[in-house]
Amino acid sequence: MKYITEDIRRQDRLLDETRAIEILKSAEYGVLSLSDEDGQPYGIPVNYVWDGDNKIYIHCAPEGKKLRILEKNNKISFCVVGRTNLLPSKFTTEYESIILSGSASTGLSDDEKHHALSLLIDKLSPNDKVIGEKYAEKSFHRVDIIRLDIEQWSGKSKKIKGMV
Repeated sequence: MKYITEDIRRQDRLLDETRAIEILKSAEYGVLSLSDEDGQPYGIPVNYVWDGDNKIYIHCAPEGKKLRILEKNNKISFCVVGRTNLLPSKFTTEYESIILSGSASTGLSDDEKHHALSLLIDKLSPNDKVIGEKYAEKSFHRVDIIRLDIEQWSGKSKKIKGMV
């Protein structure tokens, strides 16, 4: 997973890679963007977990539009937004965001799906780990996991001087 910054037009707005990693670790959701076989865009907000390396896991139903699109075109873009601060009187917004790109895989092994669900529970329900593991096991047949293999990513931010 390469942190690529040379393609960013506004080099003065580069997000430090350390902060980008913090956002990737802690954000509640991201927007998964796909393109269907007719070239129509499809973006959907999803909960996710990052494995600390180059994989992001998303849980979903075992059928649906995302999976149908990914059968035909597995290229993805994934956007995560960090802190934002609307500044109406300045006609701007302070923000942090990261964009990741790569490919998606489905049809994962049961072991990898269990691992992904465990990571998701650790992130999204850390105080309910025991109950979460039981719930995951009980509903395992009704859940699928999409793995995003991230090839590159970048981040931008905008801070207004004199603002907190």
